[in-house]
Amino acid sequence: MNNPATSKRVRDGRLPQKFDRKFKTMIMHAGEILKRRGLLTPEQLEQSRQSDSPSVVQAAIELGFVAERDALEALAEEVGLDYIDLREAEIDLKALEGFPQKLIYRQSLFPIAFQDGSIVVATSDPLDLYPLDEASAATGKNIIPVVAERAEIARLVKQHLGVGSETVEGLMAAVVDDDVELLDAFESDGSELSEMAQEASVVRLVNEILLEAIETRASDIHIETQSDGIQIRYRIDGILHPQPAPPEINRFQAAIISRLKIMARMNIAEKRLPQDGRIKLRVHGREVDIRLSVIPMIHGEGLVMRVLDKSSMVFNLEGLGMNPEIYRVFSKIIEYPHGIVLVTGPTGSGKTTTLYSSLLQIRSPETKIITTEDPVEYQLDGINQIQVHSKIGLTFAASLRSILRHDPDVVLVGEIRDLETAENAIQASLTGHLVFSTLHTNDAAGAFTRMGDMGVEPFLVAGTVEAVLAQRLVRRLCKHCKTPSTAAKSEFPSDFPWDRAGDAVIYQNVGCRECRQVGYAGRMGIYELLVTSDTIRQLAQDRASSWDIRREAVKNGMRTLRMDAWDKVIAGQTSVDEVLRVTKGEAIA
Repeated sequence: MNNPATSKRVRDGRLPQKFDRKFKTMIMHAGEILKRRGLLTPEQLEQSRQSDSPSVVQAAIELGFVAERDALEALAEEVGLDYIDLREAEIDLKALEGFPQKLIYRQSLFPIAFQDGSIVVATSDPLDLYPLDEASAATGKNIIPVVAERAEIARLVKQHLGVGSETVEGLMAAVVDDDVELLDAFESDGSELSEMAQEASVVRLVNEILLEAIETRASDIHIETQSDGIQIRYRIDGILHPQPAPPEINRFQAAIISRLKIMARMNIAEKRLPQDGRIKLRVHGREVDIRLSVIPMIHGEGLVMRVLDKSSMVFNLEGLGMNPEIYRVFSKIIEYPHGIVLVTGPTGSGKTTTLYSSLLQIRSPETKIITTEDPVEYQLDGINQIQVHSKIGLTFAASLRSILRHDPDVVLVGEIRDLETAENAIQASLTGHLVFSTLHTNDAAGAFTRMGDMGVEPFLVAGTVEAVLAQRLVRRLCKHCKTPSTAAKSEFPSDFPWDRAGDAVIYQNVGCRECRQVGYAGRMGIYELLVTSDTIRQLAQDRASSWDIRREAVKNGMRTLRMDAWDKVIAGQTSVDEVLRVTKGEAIA
Protein backbone atom coordinates (compact mmCIF):
# COMPACT_ATOMS: atom_id res chain seq x y z
CA MET A 1 0.00 0.00 0.00
CA ASN A 2 1.35 3.41 -0.88
CA ASN A 3 2.16 5.96 1.80
CA PRO A 4 -0.88 8.28 1.27
CA ALA A 5 -3.11 5.70 2.95
CA THR A 6 -0.85 5.15 5.94
CA SER A 7 -0.27 8.54 7.54
CA LYS A 8 1.45 8.65 10.92
CA ARG A 9 -1.81 10.09 12.29
CA VAL A 10 -3.46 6.69 11.88
CA ARG A 11 -0.44 4.43 11.98
CA ASP A 12 -1.36 2.89 15.33
CA GLY A 13 -4.45 1.35 13.75
CA ARG A 14 -6.99 3.36 15.71
CA LEU A 15 -9.37 6.13 14.74
CA PRO A 16 -7.88 9.51 15.68
CA GLN A 17 -9.27 10.68 19.02
CA LYS A 18 -9.98 14.16 17.71
CA PHE A 19 -12.12 12.58 14.96
CA ASP A 20 -14.59 11.42 17.62
CA ARG A 21 -14.44 14.70 19.56
CA LYS A 22 -15.11 16.89 16.57
CA PHE A 23 -17.60 14.68 14.78
CA LYS A 24 -20.86 15.84 16.34
CA THR A 25 -20.10 19.53 16.00
CA MET A 26 -18.46 19.37 12.59
CA ILE A 27 -21.23 17.48 10.82
CA MET A 28 -23.39 20.55 11.36
CA HIS A 29 -20.71 22.94 10.20
CA ALA A 30 -19.14 21.23 7.20
CA GLY A 31 -20.27 24.08 4.96
CA GLU A 32 -18.67 26.60 7.31
CA ILE A 33 -15.39 24.69 7.06
CA LEU A 34 -15.41 25.00 3.28
CA LYS A 35 -16.29 28.69 3.55
CA ARG A 36 -13.50 29.31 6.06
CA ARG A 37 -11.01 27.62 3.73
CA GLY A 38 -12.09 29.81 0.82
CA LEU A 39 -13.78 26.99 -1.11
CA LEU A 40 -17.27 28.50 -0.81
CA THR A 41 -18.47 32.10 -0.80
CA PRO A 42 -21.21 33.09 1.69
CA GLU A 43 -23.68 33.26 -1.20
CA GLN A 44 -22.73 29.78 -2.43
CA LEU A 45 -23.03 28.39 1.10
CA GLU A 46 -26.52 29.83 1.45
CA GLN A 47 -27.58 28.38 -1.93
CA SER A 48 -26.20 24.99 -0.91
CA ARG A 49 -28.17 25.07 2.34
CA GLN A 50 -31.38 25.68 0.42
CA SER A 51 -30.80 22.68 -1.86
CA ASP A 52 -32.70 19.40 -1.55
CA SER A 53 -29.45 17.41 -1.32
CA PRO A 54 -28.83 15.33 1.84
CA SER A 55 -25.92 17.56 2.94
CA VAL A 56 -24.58 21.04 2.34
CA VAL A 57 -21.29 19.64 1.04
CA GLN A 58 -23.00 17.34 -1.45
CA ALA A 59 -25.18 20.23 -2.61
CA ALA A 60 -22.15 22.45 -3.13
CA ILE A 61 -20.50 19.73 -5.21
CA GLU A 62 -23.64 19.09 -7.28
CA LEU A 63 -24.09 22.82 -7.92
CA GLY A 64 -20.53 23.07 -9.19
CA PHE A 65 -19.37 25.46 -6.47
CA VAL A 66 -16.50 23.21 -5.36
CA ALA A 67 -14.71 20.16 -6.75
CA GLU A 68 -15.36 16.97 -4.79
CA ARG A 69 -11.65 16.36 -4.31
CA ASP A 70 -11.04 19.84 -2.88
CA ALA A 71 -13.98 19.50 -0.48
CA LEU A 72 -12.96 16.05 0.71
CA GLU A 73 -9.32 17.06 1.21
CA ALA A 74 -10.41 20.00 3.35
CA LEU A 75 -12.80 17.95 5.51
CA ALA A 76 -10.31 15.07 5.85
CA GLU A 77 -7.61 17.42 7.05
CA GLU A 78 -10.03 18.96 9.54
CA VAL A 79 -10.66 15.59 11.23
CA GLY A 80 -7.12 14.28 10.91
CA LEU A 81 -7.52 11.82 8.07
CA ASP A 82 -5.69 11.40 4.78
CA TYR A 83 -7.14 11.87 1.31
CA ILE A 84 -6.16 9.16 -1.18
CA ASP A 85 -6.46 8.96 -4.96
CA LEU A 86 -7.76 5.43 -5.56
CA ARG A 87 -6.67 5.58 -9.18
CA GLU A 88 -3.07 5.59 -8.03
CA ALA A 89 -3.41 3.26 -5.02
CA GLU A 90 -2.60 -0.45 -4.93
CA ILE A 91 -5.66 -2.44 -3.88
CA ASP A 92 -5.29 -5.63 -1.81
CA LEU A 93 -8.38 -7.63 -2.70
CA LYS A 94 -7.85 -9.94 0.29
CA ALA A 95 -9.15 -7.07 2.42
CA LEU A 96 -12.61 -7.73 0.92
CA GLU A 97 -12.79 -11.17 2.54
CA GLY A 98 -15.14 -11.05 5.49
CA PHE A 99 -15.87 -7.35 5.09
CA PRO A 100 -19.64 -6.62 5.33
CA GLN A 101 -20.86 -6.03 1.80
CA LYS A 102 -23.86 -4.03 3.00
CA LEU A 103 -21.42 -1.37 4.23
CA ILE A 104 -19.71 -1.31 0.85
CA TYR A 105 -22.97 -0.68 -0.98
CA ARG A 106 -25.04 1.31 1.49
CA GLN A 107 -22.30 3.40 3.12
CA SER A 108 -19.88 3.67 0.18
CA LEU A 109 -16.96 2.07 2.04
CA PHE A 110 -14.25 -0.03 0.40
CA PRO A 111 -11.44 -1.95 2.17
CA ILE A 112 -8.19 -1.40 0.28
CA ALA A 113 -5.35 -2.86 2.36
CA PHE A 114 -4.16 -4.45 5.59
CA GLN A 115 -1.77 -2.64 7.90
CA ASP A 116 -0.38 -4.09 11.11
CA GLY A 117 -3.49 -6.14 11.74
CA SER A 118 -5.85 -3.28 10.87
CA ILE A 119 -7.90 -2.70 7.72
CA VAL A 120 -7.43 0.48 5.68
CA VAL A 121 -10.91 1.52 4.49
CA ALA A 122 -11.77 4.24 1.96
CA THR A 123 -14.82 6.36 2.73
CA SER A 124 -16.39 9.25 0.87
CA ASP A 125 -17.87 10.77 4.05
CA PRO A 126 -15.15 11.66 6.58
CA LEU A 127 -17.78 13.02 8.97
CA ASP A 128 -19.72 9.76 9.37
CA LEU A 129 -18.09 7.69 12.10
CA TYR A 130 -20.76 5.07 12.70
CA PRO A 131 -20.31 2.87 9.56
CA LEU A 132 -16.61 2.63 10.40
CA ASP A 133 -17.43 1.51 13.94
CA GLU A 134 -19.85 -1.04 12.49
CA ALA A 135 -17.14 -2.35 10.15
CA SER A 136 -14.75 -2.68 13.07
CA ALA A 137 -17.32 -4.62 15.09
CA ALA A 138 -18.16 -6.92 12.17
CA THR A 139 -14.55 -7.73 11.24
CA GLY A 140 -13.08 -7.72 14.74
CA LYS A 141 -10.26 -5.49 13.49
CA ASN A 142 -9.31 -1.87 13.94
CA ILE A 143 -10.26 0.37 11.02
CA ILE A 144 -7.90 2.94 9.50
CA PRO A 145 -10.12 5.34 7.51
CA VAL A 146 -8.89 7.25 4.48
CA VAL A 147 -10.96 9.61 2.35
CA ALA A 148 -11.65 9.08 -1.38
CA GLU A 149 -14.10 10.29 -4.01
CA ARG A 150 -17.44 8.48 -4.12
CA ALA A 151 -17.16 7.86 -7.88
CA GLU A 152 -13.78 6.16 -7.43
CA ILE A 153 -15.17 3.92 -4.69
CA ALA A 154 -18.09 3.04 -6.97
CA ARG A 155 -15.61 2.24 -9.76
CA LEU A 156 -13.78 -0.22 -7.50
CA VAL A 157 -17.08 -1.85 -6.53
CA LYS A 158 -18.04 -2.44 -10.17
CA GLN A 159 -14.52 -3.49 -11.14
CA HIS A 160 -14.04 -6.06 -8.38
CA LEU A 161 -17.55 -7.08 -7.37
CA GLY A 162 -19.29 -6.81 -10.74
CA VAL A 163 -22.04 -4.83 -12.45
CA GLY A 164 -25.31 -5.17 -10.56
CA SER A 165 -23.62 -6.60 -7.47
CA GLU A 166 -25.05 -3.85 -5.28
CA THR A 167 -28.57 -4.89 -6.15
CA VAL A 168 -27.86 -8.61 -5.73
CA GLU A 169 -26.39 -8.08 -2.27
CA GLY A 170 -29.30 -6.04 -1.02
CA LEU A 171 -31.97 -7.76 -3.08
CA MET A 172 -34.72 -7.69 -0.50
CA ALA A 173 -33.97 -4.18 0.80
CA ALA A 174 -33.22 -2.46 -2.50
CA VAL A 175 -34.96 0.80 -3.29
CA VAL A 176 -35.56 1.76 -6.91
CA ASP A 177 -33.60 4.88 -7.79
CA ASP A 178 -34.74 7.35 -10.41
CA ASP A 179 -31.52 7.42 -12.46
CA VAL A 180 -33.36 5.40 -15.12
CA GLU A 181 -36.94 6.33 -16.00
CA LEU A 182 -39.07 4.21 -18.35
CA LEU A 183 -40.96 6.56 -20.67
CA ASP A 184 -43.53 4.06 -21.95
CA ALA A 185 -45.73 2.78 -19.12
CA PHE A 186 -47.02 -0.80 -19.13
CA GLU A 187 -49.35 -2.90 -17.05
CA SER A 188 -48.60 -6.27 -15.49
CA ASP A 189 -50.44 -9.26 -16.93
CA GLY A 190 -50.79 -10.67 -13.42
CA SER A 191 -48.63 -13.76 -13.98
CA GLU A 192 -46.11 -14.90 -11.38
CA LEU A 193 -43.23 -14.28 -13.76
CA SER A 194 -44.49 -10.78 -14.54
CA GLU A 195 -44.86 -9.92 -10.85
CA MET A 196 -41.36 -11.21 -10.07
CA ALA A 197 -39.89 -9.17 -12.94
CA GLN A 198 -41.40 -6.00 -11.47
CA GLU A 199 -40.07 -6.40 -7.94
CA ALA A 200 -38.11 -3.34 -6.86
CA SER A 201 -34.87 -5.28 -6.55
CA VAL A 202 -35.08 -6.76 -10.06
CA VAL A 203 -36.01 -3.38 -11.53
CA ARG A 204 -32.95 -1.83 -9.91
CA LEU A 205 -30.68 -4.66 -11.09
CA VAL A 206 -31.80 -4.19 -14.72
CA ASN A 207 -31.44 -0.42 -14.38
CA GLU A 208 -27.89 -0.89 -13.12
CA ILE A 209 -26.99 -3.00 -16.17
CA LEU A 210 -28.45 -0.39 -18.54
CA LEU A 211 -26.89 2.54 -16.69
CA GLU A 212 -23.43 1.02 -16.68
CA ALA A 213 -23.64 0.38 -20.43
CA ILE A 214 -24.69 3.95 -21.16
CA GLU A 215 -21.99 5.44 -18.92
CA THR A 216 -19.28 3.36 -20.62
CA ARG A 217 -20.48 4.43 -24.12
CA ALA A 218 -21.47 0.88 -25.06
CA SER A 219 -23.26 0.53 -28.39
CA ASP A 220 -24.67 -2.93 -27.60
CA ILE A 221 -25.47 -5.00 -24.52
CA HIS A 222 -25.27 -8.79 -24.82
CA ILE A 223 -26.98 -10.90 -22.16
CA GLU A 224 -26.35 -14.57 -22.90
CA THR A 225 -27.47 -17.68 -21.07
CA GLN A 226 -24.72 -20.29 -20.78
CA SER A 227 -24.65 -23.71 -19.16
CA ASP A 228 -22.97 -22.22 -16.10
CA GLY A 229 -25.18 -19.13 -15.82
CA ILE A 230 -25.64 -15.69 -17.30
CA GLN A 231 -22.94 -13.70 -19.12
CA ILE A 232 -23.07 -9.94 -19.71
CA ARG A 233 -20.92 -8.25 -22.36
CA TYR A 234 -20.80 -4.65 -23.59
CA ARG A 235 -19.65 -3.67 -27.07
CA ILE A 236 -17.51 -0.56 -26.63
CA ASP A 237 -15.88 1.03 -29.68
CA GLY A 238 -16.68 -2.08 -31.71
CA ILE A 239 -15.10 -4.59 -29.30
CA LEU A 240 -16.98 -6.85 -26.89
CA HIS A 241 -15.90 -6.55 -23.25
CA PRO A 242 -17.10 -9.16 -20.71
CA GLN A 243 -18.49 -7.51 -17.58
CA PRO A 244 -17.74 -9.02 -14.18
CA ALA A 245 -20.89 -9.99 -12.33
CA PRO A 246 -21.43 -11.74 -8.99
CA PRO A 247 -22.31 -15.46 -9.23
CA GLU A 248 -25.53 -14.77 -7.31
CA ILE A 249 -26.91 -12.96 -10.36
CA ASN A 250 -27.53 -16.33 -12.04
CA ARG A 251 -30.48 -16.94 -9.70
CA PHE A 252 -32.26 -13.94 -11.20
CA GLN A 253 -31.67 -14.84 -14.83
CA ALA A 254 -35.35 -15.43 -15.61
CA ALA A 255 -36.41 -12.26 -13.78
CA ILE A 256 -33.84 -10.12 -15.63
CA ILE A 257 -34.90 -11.40 -19.04
CA SER A 258 -38.59 -11.06 -18.19
CA ARG A 259 -38.11 -7.51 -16.93
CA LEU A 260 -36.43 -6.47 -20.19
CA LYS A 261 -39.09 -8.18 -22.30
CA ILE A 262 -41.82 -6.41 -20.34
CA MET A 263 -40.08 -3.06 -20.82
CA ALA A 264 -39.99 -3.74 -24.57
CA ARG A 265 -43.68 -4.79 -24.58
CA MET A 266 -42.90 -8.35 -25.61
CA ASN A 267 -44.77 -11.53 -24.77
CA ILE A 268 -42.92 -12.87 -21.73
CA ALA A 269 -44.68 -16.23 -21.99
CA GLU A 270 -43.29 -16.85 -25.50
CA LYS A 271 -39.83 -18.41 -25.17
CA ARG A 272 -39.68 -20.45 -28.36
CA LEU A 273 -39.70 -17.73 -31.03
CA PRO A 274 -37.48 -14.69 -31.68
CA GLN A 275 -38.97 -11.34 -30.69
CA ASP A 276 -38.01 -7.71 -31.30
CA GLY A 277 -38.95 -4.66 -29.29
CA ARG A 278 -37.99 -1.17 -28.27
CA ILE A 279 -37.44 0.51 -24.90
CA LYS A 280 -37.53 4.27 -24.35
CA LEU A 281 -35.69 5.56 -21.29
CA ARG A 282 -34.70 8.83 -19.71
CA VAL A 283 -31.28 8.52 -18.06
CA HIS A 284 -29.95 11.44 -16.03
CA GLY A 285 -32.33 13.71 -17.92
CA ARG A 286 -31.44 12.58 -21.43
CA GLU A 287 -33.48 10.29 -23.68
CA VAL A 288 -32.08 6.91 -24.70
CA ASP A 289 -33.67 4.40 -27.10
CA ILE A 290 -32.85 0.72 -26.82
CA ARG A 291 -33.65 -1.81 -29.56
CA LEU A 292 -34.06 -5.25 -28.03
CA SER A 293 -33.80 -8.59 -29.84
CA VAL A 294 -34.52 -11.89 -28.09
CA ILE A 295 -33.61 -15.27 -29.58
CA PRO A 296 -34.16 -18.70 -27.98
CA MET A 297 -30.87 -20.53 -27.32
CA ILE A 298 -30.01 -24.01 -26.03
CA HIS A 299 -29.68 -22.89 -22.41
CA GLY A 300 -32.36 -20.18 -22.45
CA GLU A 301 -33.03 -16.91 -24.18
CA GLY A 302 -30.27 -14.64 -25.47
CA LEU A 303 -30.74 -10.86 -25.55
CA VAL A 304 -28.94 -8.18 -27.54
CA MET A 305 -29.75 -4.52 -27.01
CA ARG A 306 -28.62 -1.73 -29.33
CA VAL A 307 -28.19 1.48 -27.30
CA LEU A 308 -29.12 4.70 -29.10
CA ASP A 309 -28.14 7.65 -26.95
CA LYS A 310 -29.74 10.62 -28.69
CA SER A 311 -27.87 13.28 -26.75
CA SER A 312 -24.46 11.82 -27.56
CA MET A 313 -25.00 11.81 -31.32
CA VAL A 314 -23.75 14.74 -33.39
CA PHE A 315 -24.50 14.48 -37.12
CA ASN A 316 -21.77 16.57 -38.71
CA LEU A 317 -20.45 15.30 -42.03
CA GLU A 318 -17.24 17.31 -41.77
CA GLY A 319 -16.53 15.89 -38.31
CA LEU A 320 -16.74 12.21 -39.25
CA GLY A 321 -13.04 11.95 -40.09
CA MET A 322 -13.18 12.09 -43.89
CA ASN A 323 -10.07 12.96 -45.83
CA PRO A 324 -10.46 16.63 -46.89
CA GLU A 325 -10.51 15.68 -50.57
CA ILE A 326 -13.12 12.95 -50.03
CA TYR A 327 -15.24 15.38 -48.02
CA ARG A 328 -14.98 18.03 -50.77
CA VAL A 329 -16.05 15.64 -53.53
CA PHE A 330 -18.76 13.90 -51.51
CA SER A 331 -20.24 17.27 -50.44
CA LYS A 332 -20.72 18.13 -54.12
CA ILE A 333 -22.24 14.74 -54.96
CA ILE A 334 -24.92 14.94 -52.26
CA GLU A 335 -26.16 18.17 -53.86
CA TYR A 336 -26.84 16.50 -57.26
CA PRO A 337 -30.42 17.00 -58.50
CA HIS A 338 -30.96 13.28 -59.18
CA GLY A 339 -29.25 9.91 -59.15
CA ILE A 340 -28.41 7.29 -56.52
CA VAL A 341 -25.77 7.67 -53.81
CA LEU A 342 -24.94 4.46 -51.96
CA VAL A 343 -23.14 3.96 -48.63
CA THR A 344 -21.80 0.44 -48.07
CA GLY A 345 -20.28 -1.45 -45.19
CA PRO A 346 -21.11 -4.11 -42.59
CA THR A 347 -23.53 -3.65 -39.71
CA GLY A 348 -22.20 -1.15 -37.20
CA SER A 349 -19.83 0.60 -39.59
CA GLY A 350 -21.49 4.03 -39.24
CA LYS A 351 -23.56 4.08 -42.44
CA THR A 352 -26.62 5.60 -40.76
CA THR A 353 -24.52 8.34 -39.16
CA THR A 354 -23.03 9.24 -42.55
CA LEU A 355 -26.44 9.33 -44.24
CA TYR A 356 -28.06 11.41 -41.50
CA SER A 357 -25.12 13.82 -41.57
CA SER A 358 -25.47 14.12 -45.34
CA LEU A 359 -29.19 14.86 -45.12
CA LEU A 360 -28.67 17.51 -42.46
CA GLN A 361 -25.97 19.17 -44.57
CA ILE A 362 -28.30 19.56 -47.58
CA ARG A 363 -31.45 20.25 -45.53
CA SER A 364 -33.12 23.57 -46.34
CA PRO A 365 -36.62 25.08 -46.47
CA GLU A 366 -36.55 24.70 -50.26
CA THR A 367 -35.80 20.95 -50.16
CA LYS A 368 -38.29 18.27 -49.14
CA ILE A 369 -36.57 15.20 -47.70
CA ILE A 370 -38.42 11.96 -46.91
CA THR A 371 -36.85 8.82 -45.42
CA THR A 372 -38.10 5.26 -45.01
CA GLU A 373 -36.19 3.36 -42.37
CA ASP A 374 -36.26 0.11 -40.41
CA PRO A 375 -36.13 1.27 -37.70
CA VAL A 376 -36.02 5.06 -37.41
CA GLU A 377 -32.96 5.33 -35.17
CA TYR A 378 -32.90 9.08 -34.58
CA GLN A 379 -35.56 11.71 -35.20
CA LEU A 380 -34.30 14.60 -37.35
CA ASP A 381 -35.92 18.02 -37.34
CA GLY A 382 -37.07 19.24 -40.74
CA ILE A 383 -36.97 15.76 -42.28
CA ASN A 384 -40.01 13.51 -42.82
CA GLN A 385 -39.30 10.00 -41.57
CA ILE A 386 -41.32 6.82 -42.13
CA GLN A 387 -41.03 3.70 -39.96
CA VAL A 388 -41.18 0.47 -41.99
CA HIS A 389 -43.67 -2.17 -40.72
CA SER A 390 -43.11 -5.31 -42.78
CA LYS A 391 -45.75 -7.31 -40.88
CA ILE A 392 -48.54 -5.07 -42.18
CA GLY A 393 -47.09 -4.73 -45.67
CA LEU A 394 -45.30 -1.38 -45.24
CA THR A 395 -41.98 -2.48 -46.72
CA PHE A 396 -39.21 -0.36 -48.16
CA ALA A 397 -40.58 -0.90 -51.65
CA ALA A 398 -44.20 -0.13 -50.70
CA SER A 399 -43.32 3.00 -48.74
CA LEU A 400 -41.02 4.19 -51.54
CA ARG A 401 -43.91 4.03 -54.04
CA SER A 402 -46.04 6.19 -51.76
CA ILE A 403 -43.19 8.61 -51.01
CA LEU A 404 -42.95 9.58 -54.68
CA ARG A 405 -46.53 10.85 -54.53
CA HIS A 406 -45.51 13.36 -51.84
CA ASP A 407 -43.37 15.45 -54.16
CA PRO A 408 -39.96 14.89 -52.49
CA ASP A 409 -36.65 16.29 -53.71
CA VAL A 410 -34.47 13.85 -51.75
CA VAL A 411 -35.35 10.32 -50.65
CA LEU A 412 -33.51 8.07 -48.20
CA VAL A 413 -34.20 4.34 -48.38
CA GLY A 414 -32.79 2.66 -45.27
CA GLU A 415 -31.48 -0.35 -47.18
CA ILE A 416 -31.81 -1.89 -50.65
CA ARG A 417 -32.52 -5.51 -49.76
CA ASP A 418 -34.34 -6.91 -52.78
CA LEU A 419 -35.11 -6.40 -56.47
CA GLU A 420 -38.40 -4.54 -55.89
CA THR A 421 -36.77 -1.95 -53.64
CA ALA A 422 -33.83 -1.57 -56.01
CA GLU A 423 -36.10 -1.05 -59.01
CA ASN A 424 -38.21 1.51 -57.16
CA ALA A 425 -35.08 3.40 -56.08
CA ILE A 426 -33.84 3.46 -59.66
CA GLN A 427 -37.25 4.61 -60.89
CA ALA A 428 -37.19 7.43 -58.33
CA SER A 429 -33.76 8.56 -59.50
CA LEU A 430 -34.84 8.45 -63.15
CA THR A 431 -37.82 10.71 -62.39
CA GLY A 432 -35.70 13.50 -60.98
CA HIS A 433 -35.05 12.56 -57.37
CA LEU A 434 -31.80 12.19 -55.44
CA VAL A 435 -31.89 8.82 -53.66
CA PHE A 436 -29.67 7.80 -50.74
CA SER A 437 -29.46 4.20 -49.58
CA THR A 438 -27.20 1.52 -48.12
CA LEU A 439 -25.93 -1.87 -49.25
CA HIS A 440 -24.01 -4.58 -47.43
CA THR A 441 -20.85 -5.03 -49.52
CA ASN A 442 -17.19 -5.27 -48.59
CA ASP A 443 -16.06 -2.37 -50.76
CA ALA A 444 -17.40 0.37 -53.02
CA ALA A 445 -16.95 -1.55 -56.27
CA GLY A 446 -19.01 -4.46 -54.96
CA ALA A 447 -22.16 -2.29 -54.99
CA PHE A 448 -22.48 -2.56 -58.78
CA THR A 449 -22.26 -6.35 -58.88
CA ARG A 450 -24.47 -6.68 -55.79
CA MET A 451 -27.34 -4.85 -57.50
CA GLY A 452 -26.79 -6.95 -60.58
CA ASP A 453 -27.07 -10.08 -58.42
CA MET A 454 -30.47 -8.83 -57.21
CA GLY A 455 -31.68 -8.89 -60.81
CA VAL A 456 -31.42 -5.20 -61.73
CA GLU A 457 -30.54 -4.61 -65.38
CA PRO A 458 -26.87 -3.53 -65.65
CA PHE A 459 -27.65 -0.53 -67.84
CA LEU A 460 -30.01 0.83 -65.15
CA VAL A 461 -27.33 0.49 -62.46
CA ALA A 462 -24.73 2.12 -64.71
CA GLY A 463 -27.04 4.99 -65.58
CA THR A 464 -28.27 5.92 -62.11
CA VAL A 465 -25.56 5.24 -59.49
CA GLU A 466 -23.54 8.45 -59.14
CA ALA A 467 -21.19 7.41 -56.33
CA VAL A 468 -20.57 4.69 -53.76
CA LEU A 469 -19.01 5.44 -50.37
CA ALA A 470 -17.62 2.42 -48.51
CA GLN A 471 -16.68 2.86 -44.88
CA ARG A 472 -15.48 1.21 -41.68
CA LEU A 473 -14.82 2.43 -38.14
CA VAL A 474 -11.41 2.30 -36.48
CA ARG A 475 -10.70 3.08 -32.83
CA ARG A 476 -8.91 6.30 -31.94
CA LEU A 477 -5.75 6.03 -29.89
CA CYS A 478 -6.15 7.31 -26.35
CA LYS A 479 -4.51 10.72 -26.25
CA HIS A 480 -3.45 10.18 -22.64
CA CYS A 481 -1.35 7.05 -23.09
CA LYS A 482 -0.45 6.52 -26.76
CA THR A 483 3.27 6.06 -27.23
CA PRO A 484 5.65 5.89 -30.22
CA SER A 485 5.80 2.44 -31.75
CA THR A 486 8.89 0.37 -30.95
CA ALA A 487 8.39 -1.99 -33.92
CA ALA A 488 11.09 -2.17 -36.59
CA LYS A 489 10.20 -1.31 -40.18
CA SER A 490 10.51 -4.96 -41.11
CA GLU A 491 7.63 -5.76 -38.74
CA PHE A 492 5.20 -3.40 -40.51
CA PRO A 493 2.84 -4.72 -43.24
CA SER A 494 4.37 -4.73 -46.70
CA ASP A 495 1.87 -2.19 -48.02
CA PHE A 496 2.58 0.42 -45.34
CA PRO A 497 3.29 3.70 -47.25
CA TRP A 498 6.69 4.65 -45.86
CA ASP A 499 7.08 7.12 -48.73
CA ARG A 500 4.11 9.12 -47.42
CA ALA A 501 5.00 8.64 -43.77
CA GLY A 502 8.35 10.41 -44.04
CA ASP A 503 9.48 11.38 -40.53
CA ALA A 504 6.02 11.03 -38.97
CA VAL A 505 5.85 9.34 -35.57
CA ILE A 506 3.87 6.08 -35.63
CA TYR A 507 2.03 5.46 -32.36
CA GLN A 508 0.81 2.31 -30.63
CA ASN A 509 -1.79 1.71 -27.92
CA VAL A 510 -0.78 1.19 -24.30
CA GLY A 511 -3.70 1.55 -21.90
CA CYS A 512 -4.37 3.76 -18.88
CA ARG A 513 -7.15 4.53 -16.41
CA GLU A 514 -8.64 7.14 -18.76
CA CYS A 515 -9.34 4.52 -21.45
CA ARG A 516 -10.08 1.55 -19.13
CA GLN A 517 -6.65 0.03 -19.93
CA VAL A 518 -7.61 -0.52 -23.59
CA GLY A 519 -5.44 2.12 -25.25
CA TYR A 520 -8.29 3.47 -27.39
CA ALA A 521 -11.08 5.97 -26.76
CA GLY A 522 -13.77 6.62 -29.36
CA ARG A 523 -13.88 5.78 -33.06
CA MET A 524 -13.50 7.50 -36.42
CA GLY A 525 -14.36 6.56 -39.97
CA ILE A 526 -12.16 5.41 -42.81
CA TYR A 527 -13.63 5.91 -46.28
CA GLU A 528 -13.41 4.78 -49.89
CA LEU A 529 -15.28 7.01 -52.37
CA LEU A 530 -15.91 5.63 -55.85
CA VAL A 531 -17.25 8.32 -58.19
CA THR A 532 -18.90 6.77 -61.24
CA SER A 533 -16.91 7.81 -64.32
CA ASP A 534 -17.84 7.00 -67.92
CA THR A 535 -15.38 4.11 -67.94
CA ILE A 536 -16.86 2.62 -64.78
CA ARG A 537 -20.38 3.02 -66.15
CA GLN A 538 -19.30 1.03 -69.20
CA LEU A 539 -17.73 -1.68 -67.04
CA ALA A 540 -20.92 -1.90 -64.98
CA GLN A 541 -23.06 -2.17 -68.10
CA ASP A 542 -20.77 -4.91 -69.42
CA ARG A 543 -21.24 -6.89 -66.16
CA ALA A 544 -17.55 -6.55 -65.29
CA SER A 545 -16.39 -8.06 -62.00
CA SER A 546 -16.08 -5.89 -58.91
CA TRP A 547 -12.33 -6.48 -59.10
CA ASP A 548 -12.13 -4.89 -62.56
CA ILE A 549 -14.26 -1.95 -61.43
CA ARG A 550 -12.12 -1.51 -58.32
CA ARG A 551 -8.89 -1.58 -60.30
CA GLU A 552 -10.20 1.04 -62.73
CA ALA A 553 -11.33 3.26 -59.85
CA VAL A 554 -7.89 3.09 -58.19
CA LYS A 555 -6.32 3.94 -61.56
CA ASN A 556 -8.56 7.02 -61.65
CA GLY A 557 -7.38 8.13 -58.20
CA MET A 558 -9.71 6.40 -55.74
CA ARG A 559 -8.14 5.95 -52.33
CA THR A 560 -9.08 2.58 -50.83
CA LEU A 561 -10.16 1.93 -47.24
CA ARG A 562 -6.68 0.60 -46.47
CA MET A 563 -4.99 3.69 -47.93
CA ASP A 564 -7.23 6.00 -45.95
CA ALA A 565 -6.56 3.98 -42.79
CA TRP A 566 -2.79 4.29 -43.27
CA ASP A 567 -3.23 8.06 -43.48
CA LYS A 568 -4.91 7.94 -40.06
CA VAL A 569 -1.95 5.98 -38.69
CA ILE A 570 0.55 8.49 -40.11
CA ALA A 571 -1.49 11.31 -38.55
CA GLY A 572 -1.17 9.62 -35.14
CA GLN A 573 -4.91 8.98 -34.81
CA THR A 574 -4.95 5.17 -34.79
CA SER A 575 -2.56 2.24 -34.69
CA VAL A 576 -1.20 -0.29 -37.17
CA ASP A 577 -2.85 -3.13 -35.22
CA GLU A 578 -6.22 -1.44 -35.50
CA VAL A 579 -5.86 -1.06 -39.28
CA LEU A 580 -4.95 -4.74 -39.61
CA ARG A 581 -8.01 -5.67 -37.53
CA VAL A 582 -10.48 -3.68 -39.64
CA THR A 583 -9.11 -3.88 -43.20
CA LYS A 584 -7.60 -6.57 -45.35
CA GLY A 585 -4.41 -6.35 -47.38
CA GLU A 586 -4.47 -5.15 -50.95
CA ALA A 587 -2.64 -6.10 -54.08
CA ILE A 588 -3.93 -3.67 -56.69
CA ALA A 589 -2.22 -4.40 -59.98
